[in-house]
Amino acid sequence: MTVRRSRGDGGLHWNEKRQRWIASVTVGFHANGKRKVKSASRRTKTEAKEALKELIRQQDEGTAANASNSYTVEHAVNDWLKRYAKGKRDPSTVKTVRSLVNNHIVPSLGSRPLVKLDVDDVEDWLAKEAEVLVTSTVRNLRSILRRAINRAQVGKRVSHNVVLLCDELPVGKGAGRPSKALTLEQAEAVLAAAESSPMRAYIVVSLLTGARTEEMRPLTWDHVDLVGKPTATPAIPPTIKVWRSVRAKGETKTRKSRRTLALPERAVRALEDHRVAQKAVKAVAGDDWREQGLVFATNVGTERDVNNIRRDFRRVIKAAGLNPKHWTPRELRHSFVSILSDGGMPIEEISRLVGHSSTAVTELVYRKQIRPVVESGATAMDRIFPVTGEPVELSPPDDQTS
Repeated sequence: MTVRRSRGDGGLHWNEKRQRWIASVTVGFHANGKRKVKSASRRTKTEAKEALKELIRQQDEGTAANASNSYTVEHAVNDWLKRYAKGKRDPSTVKTVRSLVNNHIVPSLGSRPLVKLDVDDVEDWLAKEAEVLVTSTVRNLRSILRRAINRAQVGKRVSHNVVLLCDELPVGKGAGRPSKALTLEQAEAVLAAAESSPMRAYIVVSLLTGARTEEMRPLTWDHVDLVGKPTATPAIPPTIKVWRSVRAKGETKTRKSRRTLALPERAVRALEDHRVAQKAVKAVAGDDWREQGLVFATNVGTERDVNNIRRDFRRVIKAAGLNPKHWTPRELRHSFVSILSDGGMPIEEISRLVGHSSTAVTELVYRKQIRPVVESGATAMDRIFPVTGEPVELSPPDDQTS
């Protein structure tokens, strides 16, 4: 006698027309009261029993209703990408992420049903990508896939995130072109070469303040004070307000990136000369001039393109006797950090000047420039305990008791 399965145990039957065993589980009900049935077909009864166990497991975990072989990895990453693109993110960042999805995730894993994606699939894919990509890009790919599956998991499309089970990140083919910093001698050569260039003020201010290239391009004259308040107490020096960038909605990279920086005298003079030169350019442009108040504008007053900045910068680099292919404008910022570090400035102060969210960021990004040896402790101890002569006697704290 055939034993009827208990309610909730699902069903198993042979379909004569399809010549397949069918496993089925009721996962809910439609608004009209009809049952929602999740099914799977297999060639053998043993395979169908295993499929039925999986359907029941999904039902117990609450994923069976939405889990489907038709919902692929491509669907998951694209669903996540739609939501990601709606956030407060720079369009260039969204473009980069979309490129990674379309060029690296979808071609390799896109057609795979999400419920069938396993650890081996992900690890093999990452290993293959690591053969042609740098480690940081491989890490970004893993992060995108992990976040996409997390979203699918919230929507009960899948019961668990297989990416979380991939412990080891394969090492990529290299670290790409590392950022460099000008030596003091090279920096002086670049400043000298810039004297006769329209890029003079841009280069001087970038190198002497550490402002990002994305912060320099939208800088406006109303955020530049070339006089300050010398009679105030305390005196206020000439400054620039680094309050905007070319990022989404004009926001700076981080909250701490919004800062007001004192201008060195050399930068003040360069900006004064630049303002005079800009008035002459404006007169030549006439009606073609589009006033936007920009400090580093084109010949018609509009914001300069990053490619034009790079082109003119490399002309100056070449005039300074350096290889223009090896340098970009952003390395003026690296040079600012390097020169200050070599001059003995504490990393905490450098981090504040460049607008990093923490000193950890400064050390990570500029780790090749930061002084490898912290000398302040040794210097102090040499003063207290000199090699010759009597040690310096230190006064005890006021609250010290015998």
